Amino acid sequence: MCAVRPVPALLLQPRESTLAFARTALLLAALTGLFLAVGWLIGGQSGLVIAFMVALAMNVFAYWNSDKMVLRMYGAREVDARAAPRLHAIVAQLADNAGLPMPRVYIIDNPQPNAFATGRNPENAAVAATTGLLNLLSEQEVAGVMAHELAHVRNRDTLTMTVTATIAGAIGMLANFALFFGGSSNDRENSPGPIVGLAVALLAPFAAVLVQMAISRSREYEADRIGAEICGRPLWLAAALDKLHRGVERVDNAQAEANPATAHLFIVNPLHGNAMDGLFTTHPRMENRIERLRHMAVEMGQAGPWT
Repeated sequence: MCAVRPVPALLLQPRESTLAFARTALLLAALTGLFLAVGWLIGGQSGLVIAFMVALAMNVFAYWNSDKMVLRMYGAREVDARAAPRLHAIVAQLADNAGLPMPRVYIIDNPQPNAFATGRNPENAAVAATTGLLNLLSEQEVAGVMAHELAHVRNRDTLTMTVTATIAGAIGMLANFALFFGGSSNDRENSPGPIVGLAVALLAPFAAVLVQMAISRSREYEADRIGAEICGRPLWLAAALDKLHRGVERVDNAQAEANPATAHLFIVNPLHGNAMDGLFTTHPRMENRIERLRHMAVEMGQAGPWT
């Protein structure tokens, strides 16, 4: 029997924090502006136009294909109510709580306990959990994790982070071009000198990574909050995060280590050596996330044991 129950209608209203939305929009604007600036600094006016066209093409491709690529990358297999009745029933009830269409459900044969969501919009969304997660967590904790992932779907974070990763990657590509080939010789009046070009090549990817990480951390906090509302029990998610954090530290994820650009998708950072809540982490410090959820439980009158 599914442990998740319908939540009060008050919690089903899309009331994303205005501050969180504004922060994400500002950071995305900064990242886009950085990308166009790099194009201009490398090639002047023509470089800016080329940069815009490259960004547009990459984002169109990512919009239509990113979900298929990441699911294939991790060897995810789709399951239905017969193949995974427990997980499927939990996701179905949570999707109903959140007012979302039923997403496709996948299981990844990987011992590291983790999960992620992908898809360009709620109508084409997918949630995936590893076998390590399903073996480690209780039914209530699995519900907390899936609610977090559905919060990403409802907020369209999956599309936001795909666009962010694509632009950040394109900035790195342009910077490498500047480093090896220099700026435009056909637009000298509008192009910077070689020293500026070298500085751009070295600093632009660094700045892009900082912005990408800031967006990712902001979206994780918001998904924790909304996910706790969707399942109605903040402490279910808090308990799951505690177990996942310790589980991830003990188990490697070879696919994630080989594809670190996908780390931001997961509920817990699958990469090792990123314990600090600093500039270079894709996820907030786990203690901070759990503490926020505990405060939320107190506000909802649910203080006490995890479950």
